[in-house]
Amino acid sequence: MRTALVRRTVLTASAVSLGLLVTACGSGDTDAKTDAKPSAAASAAASSAAPGAKGKTDAEVAALVVTQADLADHVVSAETAAKVVAMPAEAENASCKPLVQIMASQKNATATGLGRTGVKDKAKELPASASAEEKVEAALKAIGGAQTLVTVSSYDGKGAEEAFAAVKTAATACAAGFTVTSDGDKVKYTGVTPGAAVTGGDEAVAYTAPMDLEDGEKSTTHFVVVRKGNTLAGFYTWGLKTEQPKAVVDAQVKKLG
Repeated sequence: MRTALVRRTVLTASAVSLGLLVTACGSGDTDAKTDAKPSAAASAAASSAAPGAKGKTDAEVAALVVTQADLADHVVSAETAAKVVAMPAEAENASCKPLVQIMASQKNATATGLGRTGVKDKAKELPASASAEEKVEAALKAIGGAQTLVTVSSYDGKGAEEAFAAVKTAATACAAGFTVTSDGDKVKYTGVTPGAAVTGGDEAVAYTAPMDLEDGEKSTTHFVVVRKGNTLAGFYTWGLKTEQPKAVVDAQVKKLG
């Protein structure tokens, strides 16, 4: 069992190290199931404010990104996001570009500012009496533990709404899954299912997508995008065992105000 865990950990770490952080997304029907349903008043307020809204700069957006103080039960490090950005990724299908931009923390051409960070689950603390075998297993699980890339971007006017819509359009085009390349290496996302509904922000979508490893094994990844006014927050979670990063999403949406 430990051998299998080692192999899956290495495979997952290798895939992630390529920066291939893109998720295949579902059809318009699944969008209806996963979209948040804001109140009529909130929607009206967002729409009326959008035309004259002024986007924030990189420095201003950076102040809106979650920090360690916002997520005491996690490990927050901007270094994780920096490593992802340093390894460019590109979808083989150009229609999936909006997904790549969010999931690989790339700056949309219309964004006025962008901030990013990485969030990881804290490793489980072992008792002093733990065996060497238990310590090795814990170390491997920590390596393959759930990690979330958080990207916050700001836009002028209705730019955030347009960027959000572009993600959904790309999701429909890439519903059957797609392949992402980086430095000649490839990672395939084989499909998508609706994720648990996200109720924060003015509108939101959530999906899960299996990432193809080797020998028929897959690692489930999670994709969430939330719009709050003229700000967009994207979340991508990967690892050997993952679930939708609800605590991270909630903390980030709360920080957006």
